[in-house]
Amino acid sequence: MSKNLAGSAEIGAAQKFSTEQLNQLVDHENGVIDRRIFWDEEIYKLELERIFARCWLMVGHDSQIPEPGDFVTSYMGEDAVIVSRGRDGKPNVFLNSCPHRGNRVCFAEAGKTRRFVCNYHGWAFGSDGRLMGMPAEELYEETCPNFSAADIGLHPARVTSYKGLLFATFDEEAPSLDDYLGEFRWYLDILLDNDADGTEFLDGNIRSHISCNWKFPAENFVGDSYHAAWTHNSGAMAMLGVPVGQPNQDRAYHASVNGSGWQFGLDMIGNAMTLGEQDIVDYLRSREEIVAERLGKIRSRMIGAVGSCTTFPNFSFLAGHNTFRTWVPKGPHKTELNTWVLVNKNMPFELKEKYRKGVMRTFSPSGTLEMDDGENWEHSTTVNAGTVTRRQKLHYGLGLNSRIEHDELKGEIHKRKYNDANQRAFYRRWLELMSTPTSGEI
Repeated sequence: MSKNLAGSAEIGAAQKFSTEQLNQLVDHENGVIDRRIFWDEEIYKLELERIFARCWLMVGHDSQIPEPGDFVTSYMGEDAVIVSRGRDGKPNVFLNSCPHRGNRVCFAEAGKTRRFVCNYHGWAFGSDGRLMGMPAEELYEETCPNFSAADIGLHPARVTSYKGLLFATFDEEAPSLDDYLGEFRWYLDILLDNDADGTEFLDGNIRSHISCNWKFPAENFVGDSYHAAWTHNSGAMAMLGVPVGQPNQDRAYHASVNGSGWQFGLDMIGNAMTLGEQDIVDYLRSREEIVAERLGKIRSRMIGAVGSCTTFPNFSFLAGHNTFRTWVPKGPHKTELNTWVLVNKNMPFELKEKYRKGVMRTFSPSGTLEMDDGENWEHSTTVNAGTVTRRQKLHYGLGLNSRIEHDELKGEIHKRKYNDANQRAFYRRWLELMSTPTSGEI
């Protein structure tokens, strides 16, 4: 039944746009974007169906649910989900919605439980989402000939762990996570696999809301170094006593794979320095040779360098800062930001605490740098309320002729730090998904 209902919703949203109409929204070859993609309600509804209901989305980290019964709650698009460790030790992801009347079955953000019980009629579900029982179960067996508890559990997603990070998708036709990430795994390994003992999220999650379209922060992290020297200059002066340095354009790159992108230099510690903790800089320097032996020289220079990353569609992080975040859509004009801090498991406790405090000072709701960004994203969104304003196109043409071949770097590579290359790749992927009815056709 759920498949039929999903199909009806897809047809309803898709009928409002022809492929030709969608193609007019993004001209990635010339770097021109239609502002309506940041404001239009119907475009947003189609995003929920064709992007968030089909892509692999980051929903947590293995360290958040280390033991059977541990869980956290999250969102995949606007679908509330539970991420839980089953009794068999495997992670599970399923809708946080009872199949009886649709009520939320778990209201806690995190915890440990043997089962999830809906407070409406008492239906109970295991840590794997299976229906375990309900009051007056015998009446269902007597009066409902087609009743089968095995078929009524919480609707599951496919879930896979990649070196600690948990990804999930509700699309049965989606490729494997390895295929979805493709060569971008080479970049993710810089933070996820630079140490044999792996990584963990520090306890706690910062949740905040920004009045902006989710794509503005996602595209900012996918490759907008251009804003830093202007937007964040006063913050850098306040924290470090020096302005934001101009990057070496000849030693800076944009890399993209299927819409995911990382823009970076090779200075190793540029991002890390802005945390204001010399011990963090010393830690990264002390491990440079170890990381180079494990991942190669070029990746050892990216581990804390000035740069940023977005894994398509809405999972971003800053190397060096180690702030990991998801941009959860709450309508075309509102985004929920969830922030965690990633560290190597075997890092000394005192250093982990310095990472935590450094992130709080820079990229938290009251952080020096995040307030700068949030204001820009909000105004970039709300100004499009103007009828005439929405008719004007946006310019994404910086670096149209900057693509190069590189012997070591993976994916599509563009030279120069100041570049719109990764944004164009992001929206090329966005358009591909939006204009393709089923995953099997992509």
